[in-house]
Amino acid sequence: MGKRSVIPYGPQHPVLPEPVHLDLVIEDEKVVEAIPNIGFVHRGLESLTEKKDWETMQYVIERTCGICSFMHGMGYITTLEKIFDCEVPDRAKYLRTVWCEFSRIHSHLLWLGLLADAFGFESLFYQCWQIREKILDMVEMTTGGRLISSVNKVGGVLKDITPEMEKVILSTIDTMEKQLLEIKDTFFEDYSVQARTKGVGVLSKEDAYELGCCGPFMRASGIATDMRKMGYCAYGDIDFEPIVSNDGDHFARCYVRMMEVFQSFDIIRQAFSKMPGGEIVLPVKGNPNGEAFVRLEQPRGEAVYYIKTSGKKNLDRFRLRTPTFANLPGLAHILKGCELSDVGLAILTIDPCISCTER
Repeated sequence: MGKRSVIPYGPQHPVLPEPVHLDLVIEDEKVVEAIPNIGFVHRGLESLTEKKDWETMQYVIERTCGICSFMHGMGYITTLEKIFDCEVPDRAKYLRTVWCEFSRIHSHLLWLGLLADAFGFESLFYQCWQIREKILDMVEMTTGGRLISSVNKVGGVLKDITPEMEKVILSTIDTMEKQLLEIKDTFFEDYSVQARTKGVGVLSKEDAYELGCCGPFMRASGIATDMRKMGYCAYGDIDFEPIVSNDGDHFARCYVRMMEVFQSFDIIRQAFSKMPGGEIVLPVKGNPNGEAFVRLEQPRGEAVYYIKTSGKKNLDRFRLRTPTFANLPGLAHILKGCELSDVGLAILTIDPCISCTER
């Protein structure tokens, strides 16, 4: 047995501009144990419920994370709608579905670009982010903001998508699909990528289940669980099945996220083909009184929102369980036994959002 050392990894990361901090127990060049340290940049967003009323808190929750902003806002609003027991117009449900898929495409393309950067494929990185810019343009066109949209409201949404916008969106995603098909083979067939990803960081189906993983990280290990299949928003009317892989390695996690982007294009097309007309918001009066929790499928996995209130302007309690928090035990598991040189890539493959985790 070689000499063991404990070395800090982070808070700087070679690719991620977020403070990922791990204590790594290493033996020679092998990682024996990985101990995540979270709370490095804790912001106390949940405690702000004591200072800001429930309507203002929506804009705070949206800023939990810029990448997942829309769905954080929607998760908060959906939980309040459950407490109010209010109706949401069908058109608003379909609009939310479109914006949810915009978030997924935007997040996954950002991750694919970072993965390419981790390999040193700079041109591939630029191509992924060039395609991603088109999604941000469409988010800006339909909501007014590129990252923070602020279009959710208890009882519906504040902005509509016009027929002219719909034509632009459908044309743009056709272009994006063609561009993504051109670079897909580099991720899936390049020898350098396969050497770094195939058979590396394997998480078995049993371990993924036992450790409570979620999202693409879990689906890459063969578990076909996706909160969208619960039917929130308009997903109950959309025809799709969760993308899964049974390999459980870095390559499988890349495969799942890439294929989910293509699936999101299809979901957006279905949503527009089935979208009804009518109102986009129904007014709600008074303050919420009760408690509820909601589960949503963020781009990184299942997020849980919990609210408790007693009819006052301020909430009694707000709690957000983010996907990365659930995936940290799985990360610690796949790091055991890996080479020290593979740690950066292993962290990247769970698609961590430390901003969400340290809310």
